[in-house]
Order: sequence, then C-alpha cells, then structure tokens
Amino acid sequence: MTDAPEAPPPITPADVEAAKTATNPWVFRDFRLIWLGRLSAVLAIQIQSSALLWQVYEIARRDHPIEQASLYLGLVGLAQFIPLLALTLPAGEMADRRNRRTTVMLAIVAEASCALAYLAMAIHGNPPLWGLLSVAVAFGASRAFLAPASQAFLPMVVGRAALPRAIAAQSIAFQTGAIAGPALGGVIVGIATPLAYGVSLVLFAVGFLSFLLMRTSGQPQRVEGGPGRWQSVKEGLAYVWNTKIVLGAISLDLIVVLFAGVALLTPIFARDILQVGPEGFGLLRAAFGLGAFSTALWLARYPIPGKGGVWMFASVAVFGLATLTFGLSKVVWLSAAALFIGGAADMISVNIRQTLIQLSTPDHMRGRVSSVSMLFIGASNELGEAYSGVMVRFLGPIGAAVFGGIGALGATGVWAKLFPDLRKADRLV
Repeated sequence: MTDAPEAPPPITPADVEAAKTATNPWVFRDFRLIWLGRLSAVLAIQIQSSALLWQVYEIARRDHPIEQASLYLGLVGLAQFIPLLALTLPAGEMADRRNRRTTVMLAIVAEASCALAYLAMAIHGNPPLWGLLSVAVAFGASRAFLAPASQAFLPMVVGRAALPRAIAAQSIAFQTGAIAGPALGGVIVGIATPLAYGVSLVLFAVGFLSFLLMRTSGQPQRVEGGPGRWQSVKEGLAYVWNTKIVLGAISLDLIVVLFAGVALLTPIFARDILQVGPEGFGLLRAAFGLGAFSTALWLARYPIPGKGGVWMFASVAVFGLATLTFGLSKVVWLSAAALFIGGAADMISVNIRQTLIQLSTPDHMRGRVSSVSMLFIGASNELGEAYSGVMVRFLGPIGAAVFGGIGALGATGVWAKLFPDLRKADRLV
C-alpha cells in the first residue's frame, strides 16, 4: 500500500501576516471572485445603459427635434441622480455598520429587478417614457447602496500592500465592461432591444453568485462607544472636508465630469452628426473604455510610484483636450480616437484618486468616505448627463462638448491652485 498523502499544514498567524504584505492581489481567492463579480455587474450596467439611452432617444426623436430630445436623455441621468443624492450618505453610514458583502448582494438583486422591469417594458414594444424613467429612479437607489459597500469591501479582501494593484486590477474589470458592454449593447440593440435587457439580467445573476461564493465576511470593524447614525454621517463629511487631499481629489472629479462627460452626447453624435447608427454608437461608447482598459493593464503591472499629484492633474488636462477634440470632429475615426485618449487619461486620474482616498482613510470610516466619494464621483455621471441635456438645448451638441472640454481645462488650473497638497502628493504605495 502507498502512504496516505500528507495533510496540508494548518494556516498559522505568520501565514496571515504574510498574506497581508502580499503585493499581488491575484493570490487572494476572494479578490478573483470580486473581480469577476465587478466585471459581470459592469457589463450588465453598460449593456443596459446603452439600450436605455438609445431607446429613450429613439422614442423622443419621433416627435421632437435634437435639442428637445436631448432633454429626455438628460432626464435619464437626473432620475438616477436624485435617489443617489438622497441615499448615498446614509448608505455609506450603513456600510460601516452592516455586512458589506451582504449589502452588495442585495443591491445587485435590486439592479437585476430593474433589468427585469426594462425587459418586460421592451417586450411590450412601445414603453412610455415615464415608465423607463421610473425604473431609472429605482436603479439609482440600488446604486446608492452598492458603491459604498463594494468600495469599502475591497481593502478587506486584500492587504494594504496589494491595494494599489488591486485598484488597478479592479479598474481593468470595470474598463473591460466599459469596452465590451457598450459595443455589445450597440450590436444587441441592433438585433432587438429586449435581448439587451435579457443579457443584462443574466450578467447580474453571475455577479450575485460571485459575491455569494466569497469567504470574507464583510463585517466592518466595530468601534465601541461610537457616535449615533446621524453623527456618523457628519463625522464622515467632516473627515473629507478636513482631509484636503481627499476633498480635492473627489471635488475635481465632480467638476470635470460635470463639464466634460460625453456619455450622454454619444447617441446624439452617432445618430444625427456622424450618422453612423447603433453600431457606430457602440464604437464611440467602447472607444473611451478601450483607452481606459489599456491604461489599466499597464497600471496593474507598473503602478505609478511617485509624483501622483502631477500625474493626476496632467491627465485631467489631457482629458479636457480630448473632449474638445471630440466636439469639433466630423469624422467617426477621429471622434473614436479622441475618446480613446480621453479614456486613457481618465484611467490615470481615477487610479490615483482612488488610491489616495483608500490609503488616507481608516477602515472604520471607509464606508462613509466612500459614500461621499460616490456622491461626488459616481453621482456626477448622472448629474453630468442632466447638465449635458440642458447644455445641448442651449448650445447644441457640438457647443456642449466644446464648452465641456474648455471647462475641464479651466478646472485643472483652478484646482491645482486651490489644493496644493493634492498637487504635491507623491508616493502611492
């Protein structure tokens, strides 16, 4: 008889400490699962968002000119922004009390329910705009709880040493979804809009299962004798206000996305300016993500070691120039190239901001700080869509894009002067 195989050695405290100092996040099983979950959820959101924007614009353009139809696109962003504004701060406080993994799973279930509602209305054939916007409100509410819990959960899965590379790798998951999602969304919408919502529903299910299989509990550290709930929210706001690096990083993203976010403009440019249809719409939506994805791959392998503030402000300036070029372009390949460069620049800025925020925040406050970050950064996308819809009404789509690019360049200079500590930020590890 052969000897029985030896049992694996037990995990010792030294092994746990060694894991905390690992610089490669992929050695953590739960990180691989959270990466898959994020990829699936982002794919679902992007495919659903592409279908929704195209569907709303098509319905609005049946009866209205470009400038008026763009307002309906702005209403999509506004419908998601209002619940984000109302719920994000309480959701961040909850993320510091409740199990973060459970919160993420419940939020994904809510988002999947929204996809199911969109699917049912699309099958109906001629859904009312008020019905689509109502579901957008519910989707914004679910996002308010998802973002703070998921961002605060990541440092619990990997150690501090692996966090910068983990953020870059998470960005790869996001940008993979940002590339494939809009492109797939454009192709699938060209086949059938209900199919796009059905695919999103399946992908939300994959994201839910990924978090369900994780072993990390997600229970945040308890602080004995801590403040009450409202006091906790105020404590988080005070921390952000007093930590100028965090405040500067968060507020810069808000103002830049408000001015120069072009997501809402892509269906208008694709349909009525470049005249490239839903497939070209998918190309424009994917070009930004492709630039960000390629940069995220580089950052995951070669993180920015120093002069983080200089890199961040330079990347924001390049983002503004790319937006300006997109607005002036009349050729689809140049428009896609401008969005590609803008995506690459935005990825550098996002990676530096997220790293600075996570490393500057103690664990027991990460939920609240992440909620403030979400309110500024995440909600700025929806508020930016509403703002863009209004700007298109007064300036036209080209004027709105040009004005946004100039505004982003101006904000870069103003914020560099207002937040010298952010400009001088150096080490990111």
